[in-house]
Amino acid sequence: MMAASTRGLLPTERLHLPTAAVIGIMTFAMILVGAAGLALSNASGAVAQGIENRFIVQLPAGLTDQLPRALAVARSTPGVRAAEPVPESEMRETLRRWLGDAASSRDLPVPALVTVELAPGADTEALRRRVEADVPGAAVVAQSAELRPLLRSIWALQWLAVSLVALIVAATAAAVVLAARGAFDTHRPTIEIMHGIDATDLQLTRLFQRKIAVDAIAGAATGTLAAGLGLLMVSGGGAAMAGGLADMAPLAASDFAILAALPTLAIVLATLVARWTVLRALRETL
Repeated sequence: MMAASTRGLLPTERLHLPTAAVIGIMTFAMILVGAAGLALSNASGAVAQGIENRFIVQLPAGLTDQLPRALAVARSTPGVRAAEPVPESEMRETLRRWLGDAASSRDLPVPALVTVELAPGADTEALRRRVEADVPGAAVVAQSAELRPLLRSIWALQWLAVSLVALIVAATAAAVVLAARGAFDTHRPTIEIMHGIDATDLQLTRLFQRKIAVDAIAGAATGTLAAGLGLLMVSGGGAAMAGGLADMAPLAASDFAILAALPTLAIVLATLVARWTVLRALRETL
């Protein structure tokens, strides 16, 4: 511990607004990007789990009259939990999003579909063999195969979020290095006097470390508050747009614990980087 008179040699109680602002902005961005990555991870996990045992029996437009037979075969297959036909009106309503009123035309043929849910561990090949043998021309498609490109895109976005957080951490460390070097150069005359009266490098380093820590705490607290408000606004609007997904929490309790640790990470990082920077500067110049 240092005496108050010694700590007063540097204005540690006075915030250096540029440093605090940079750390606040970095903390804000880190929390938002981290929250987006965690939400994407939860969404991809929920989608993958939901479609893991789901399949679709497809009947081309010329075989729609075989729908009752395909439905009966699917329901009688061991391991099938449920099998339901997809109404034609529902498929045409889906096509309306891309084709407009032309989707309602009877000249536009639509296939017949049966959604099938298997029990965990059920033999998927048994379903495929029975349907294709009893209903020639029918095809059994796993929903996971249809959504695999979407899941790959989500996983790529997750890794992008992780990379962005790593870049933000690196940028924060670089900003702290510049701030510590600037403070060191500003107070160089005081440092030389203190060093001349036998002040150790560690004593001098603690002064700058304390100053950067105060700026980091102020900046991280402000950035965390702003990020929290931003997440509240986004979650409110996102729930309204999510439709059927609105009842799914995008972030779990463990996710909030991870996000809460990010400001602490920013403060610890800033303090350690400042300590390393000042020690290195002292050894180079004094």
